[in-house]
Amino acid sequence: MGAIRRTRVTARVERDRGVFMISVAAELAEMHPQTLRMYEARGLIEPKRSPKGTRLYSHADVERLRRIQELTTELGMNLAGVERVFELEEQLARMQRKVDGLERRAAELQGEIERLEEVRREVKAEIVRYESRSTDLVPVRVARRRPGG
Repeated sequence: MGAIRRTRVTARVERDRGVFMISVAAELAEMHPQTLRMYEARGLIEPKRSPKGTRLYSHADVERLRRIQELTTELGMNLAGVERVFELEEQLARMQRKVDGLERRAAELQGEIERLEEVRREVKAEIVRYESRSTDLVPVRVARRRPGG
């Protein structure tokens, strides 16, 4: 008789997908479900909703709940302070995205400047004076075809 093979199936769930009901999320975040409802009422957390209206919390929500717990319990902040911290963190993230975009654009422009400098050097190398008294500039290939050039 053959050995029974057991395979373990693990599903990767997107970080922002609502998968935990309020009781499970509260347990994972080590707080009472009523506290989650209060945080939702204050706008600190926005759980997804099932088609029937059940709150569904994601991994990201649970992490945010733990962060709220840390800020209030360990750092002694009130909820207004937590709200402000989250606002400032979001503002900082937006600014960082903007800075990253500007740095990418600056690198593109630097590459363009280098390319234009190379073209300028090539064009400058092709231009020579036609006569010693003249200030007219002519391409090198024309000057070489003329007598004395």
